[in-house]
Amino acid sequence: MVGAIFGAVFVLVNAQSPLSAPVALVLRVAACLAAAGVIAMWFTTARKERSAVRGERSAVREERPGGQEERPGNMFGRGYLIVVAAEVVLLFGGLRVMAAMGAPAQANVGWVAFVVGVHFIALAPVWKDWGIAVPGVVLTLLGGAGLVLAATGSALAWVPFISGVLSGVVLLGGSLTFGWRNVRAAAL
Repeated sequence: MVGAIFGAVFVLVNAQSPLSAPVALVLRVAACLAAAGVIAMWFTTARKERSAVRGERSAVREERPGGQEERPGNMFGRGYLIVVAAEVVLLFGGLRVMAAMGAPAQANVGWVAFVVGVHFIALAPVWKDWGIAVPGVVLTLLGGAGLVLAATGSALAWVPFISGVLSGVVLLGGSLTFGWRNVRAAAL
């Protein structure tokens, strides 16, 4: 769900000139609808999982004396915190360095996409889910492309589209894919 919200923000903030106003509007509406779809799938899955966990807990309490339960691993544990801390340092530190170097403002979009992509790649082994490395690689490449365009000054106006809008589309597409996968799994 977080990926969908950030994906929508990427699109909402960066769908601008040189895109025509109607194209920018369509992209913004589509991003909001996609994010709303992911949120709806999240609530659907969470409700089904909560019901299943309640049923499992009562079965566990019946089978085990004292109601002892096994707890699944925490995906927001130490590894996650290290990756996110590094992401924050790289994100804000990099933005400051680029500003000090006089980089154009459009380069910021490329840097944000690059760092967010690397963060997904770093989280893949932490979460033991290599599926999130795919959008991570794509975001890293889109961010890198935006940084190259910003550094060369060529097509500077397209950096927000390439590194921002397309990164948002990747995040939304990944979120919709994972959301749908979870809804289908919960239905089985």
